[in-house]
Amino acid sequence: MAPPGYLLFLLLLPEAASQMSAGSCSGCGTLTLPLLAGLVAADAVMSLLIVGVVFVCMRPRKRSAQEDGRVYINMPGRG
Repeated sequence: MAPPGYLLFLLLLPEAASQMSAGSCSGCGTLTLPLLAGLVAADAVMSLLIVGVVFVCMRPRKRSAQEDGRVYINMPGRG
């Protein structure tokens, strides 16, 4: 759970954003098309990388050959 200070900050953030005037962003420009395309491509690559890592980590592992030869009492058909 987040500390109470962070919760208060998150609750007051929309109010602080609404108090800012529209022209208070000095030096901010519009995003150019190549920059926007690069950001979208970087996001797609990172998302695929995360999905790939999760897929590799969650893949079932091979069982050893010794474990397959065991016979358990509650497993009909294996012995």
